[in-house]
Amino acid sequence: MAGERRVCVTGAGGFAASWLVKLLLSKEFVVHGTVRDPNDPKNVHLKRLENAQNLKLFKADLLDDESLSAAMTGCEGVFHAACPVPLGNAFDSEARLLADMIHPAVDGTLNVLKACSEAKVKRVVLVSSVATVVLNPNWPFDKIMDENCWSDKELCRKTEMWYEFAKTVAEEKALEYSKSSGLDVVVVCPSLIFGPILQSTVNGSSLLFINFLKGKRMLVMSYHILYLVDVRDVADALLLVYEKPEASGRYICSSYWIETCDFLGKLKSMYPHFPYPDCPYEAKPYHQLSSEKLKQLGWTYRTIEESIRDNVEDFLEKSLLDVN
Repeated sequence: MAGERRVCVTGAGGFAASWLVKLLLSKEFVVHGTVRDPNDPKNVHLKRLENAQNLKLFKADLLDDESLSAAMTGCEGVFHAACPVPLGNAFDSEARLLADMIHPAVDGTLNVLKACSEAKVKRVVLVSSVATVVLNPNWPFDKIMDENCWSDKELCRKTEMWYEFAKTVAEEKALEYSKSSGLDVVVVCPSLIFGPILQSTVNGSSLLFINFLKGKRMLVMSYHILYLVDVRDVADALLLVYEKPEASGRYICSSYWIETCDFLGKLKSMYPHFPYPDCPYEAKPYHQLSSEKLKQLGWTYRTIEESIRDNVEDFLEKSLLDVN
């Protein structure tokens, strides 16, 4: 078809990736989506999207070069969204850590980029995380964190924050590869993503909010501060940096920073009938996080109240909450 725009989305069945696929299809892109198993029932939601006739699912593994090449053949662009996200940081052995987290994140990303080079892809958008930004103990509290800030890998190692470590190394390697190969790579670093879900399985960040509403205490509450962004705004950001020729380097994608206790208070004011956990923590200094670079590119986002409402109503509709 003349003028056809064909792109690939890795990890297409994931939380943010599913919304990206939905957005791309609505913009009349032809989408190649990589998944572990195209026939797995958990990917059915992709086949039900509007314009799904323009979606082709590929069985692919980040550590399998041949499967990646097949998925990217003929694509002008690639959105690399696939990455292991464990529900906890515990690994029972170093071998499991390497196999389940480090190799898929780091080596998998490099494999994707090499496949993109071979396929002569024009631009790659890497979905990273603010986990690669905010874990910097030397960054002054009176200085807003921006794209020049990087997480301390040694701190991640010492504290066994392996997801954060793997994402930081993967992003560094991706930008190094971009410089050495000439491949156009743009990075988007979303904060904690929430909002309505398209997939049938509950992802980690959605489970966090479900637990808030069910009154369960979680480790994240000890962080005191939440950096938040709506999943639909993440999808918009990914397409924006893909389509803007001037986009380059890293982009922090975070709409709000809010103290955890204040966030619970906002939830209570909007939905007072849920058994929320107590929030006894005292306020502590925290870093502000800037998405100004992304805003300058034209990014806008929903209000936190709209995101909360749409998220909770979606959970209720899907019977994911126990309501008295």
